Amino acid sequence: MAKSQNLPKVLHCHSTFAPGGKELRAVQLMNAFGKELHHTVISGLPDQTGAREHIARGVKADFPEAFPSLTGLPTPGRLVAIAQAMKPFDLVLTYNWGAMDVVMAHRVFADALNLPPLIHHEDGFNEDEAAQLKSSRNWYRRIALARAHALVVPSQGLETIARDIWYQPEGKVQRISNGIDTAKFARKPKPGAFRVVKRAGEKWIGTLAGLRAVKQLPMLVQACAQMPEDWHLVILGEGPEREAILAVADELEISHRVHLPGAVSNAAELIGLFDIFALSSKSEQFPLSVVEAMAAGLPIAAPDVGDIKSIVAEPNRAFIAVPDDAAALSAMLEELIANTDLRKQVGAANRKRAAKHFDQAQMVAAYRALYWGAMTPD
Repeated sequence: MAKSQNLPKVLHCHSTFAPGGKELRAVQLMNAFGKELHHTVISGLPDQTGAREHIARGVKADFPEAFPSLTGLPTPGRLVAIAQAMKPFDLVLTYNWGAMDVVMAHRVFADALNLPPLIHHEDGFNEDEAAQLKSSRNWYRRIALARAHALVVPSQGLETIARDIWYQPEGKVQRISNGIDTAKFARKPKPGAFRVVKRAGEKWIGTLAGLRAVKQLPMLVQACAQMPEDWHLVILGEGPEREAILAVADELEISHRVHLPGAVSNAAELIGLFDIFALSSKSEQFPLSVVEAMAAGLPIAAPDVGDIKSIVAEPNRAFIAVPDDAAALSAMLEELIANTDLRKQVGAANRKRAAKHFDQAQMVAAYRALYWGAMTPD
């Protein structure tokens, strides 16, 4: 760590720093490491940096505007500019496809410019690769990742892709499950801080998700079309699909029971207001929201994508539905809605499993070992 006279300097390159799963995990780690590191965060979409609001006081983090763009053609001039910008740091952390040009710049110029070690994180795919990975991107990833110190993935599915499709050696691929402060999510919710009031007698099906096409939230509205009158659907998040979601709710004449109050800053204070947690995504890997819902003692109804079925407790696995099928998801929800005792039993099993396997202490320890190990080579 000779390049830094004081705190080790860590460069984070994100496709976006809006408050999504990977961004909030990065913030979670920044907060856990506290004053031990100095962070510089770059967003491929400079106007999307909302996750910075979750960075704790005392954590040194800056968001410079004068950094080469993470988007554009990977021309030699652009790649060398990105490589030069990495030189002042002790560790470079890149996230998802949107930062892959940074990985390529490191691959090409690491030796010539004496660049710091780079660790890439891959958490999943957007709509354009949800159904099938693009061969051109697979080729680019194989080349770019050749010089990376490690490739971190949270799921078994991504681990298989990294080894079998991107041809990454076993020792380079590190699977670290996402973790949360399970005790925090187990506390009673604070309804007074929420923009939607849960009235006496109401029950809620809820989800936390960016309102993006890959989340297929209009399908979730369809799956809830026949829910009883005392049940409501609450979708926490923001994004471009808001109007499409509301349009389906209007068409099905349940708009008075479908609520989109926007993104929330502290899910732990609110997720316990849900009675069932639901997902409808076309593609997931290791959704942190599922672990949060488990820690809050909720049953999960979701499609069988990514690692969801292996994440939830055994009693919950019967409620993981066929993907891309509103009727199948609806059937899972209907069974949970009809049986209060079943919801409690499944939720209790989920809470126990979350505390045992997905607490943040395990995740933080694994990342600490990896990051500091990269900065202090033998």
